[in-house]
Amino acid sequence: MLHLFLGPVRARQTVKCKSNADSDYHEANLALGDSSPLPDPVQYRQIVGALQYVTLSRPDVAYVVNKVCQFMHSPTENHWSTVKRILRYLKGTSAYCLRIHQNSGTSLHAYADSTFTNLNAFSDADWVGCPDDRRSTWGYAIYIGPNLIS
Repeated sequence: MLHLFLGPVRARQTVKCKSNADSDYHEANLALGDSSPLPDPVQYRQIVGALQYVTLSRPDVAYVVNKVCQFMHSPTENHWSTVKRILRYLKGTSAYCLRIHQNSGTSLHAYADSTFTNLNAFSDADWVGCPDDRRSTWGYAIYIGPNLIS
């Protein structure tokens, strides 16, 4: 799957790396100037740009990909190591993706109905969680049956 987003050459380089199914990539505290700047940030920008497309089918990495995107103008060694952890995680969990099941219900009701159990929504927020810009982050997921729709 990574070859679709990174291209065949970059994907071959990534395949050679170790895989890691642990989601420790999100624990990195990223900030501006947190380590020495990358001497050539072109590869960082290319891979992070490709990772933005990966989030379409892998929303589990959307937060951390957004986080590394915030440092495209001046990436550091710490930001690059986080990108490599994301790639190792994607390699170790390559079987994960969004699945659309054919036999699920397709009707969506715009009113509250306690008997309609196919629609579930979840949300979470982190108020003023970013130390650089003091912005809040939030997210939500809406399911119809087992299918993530938004």
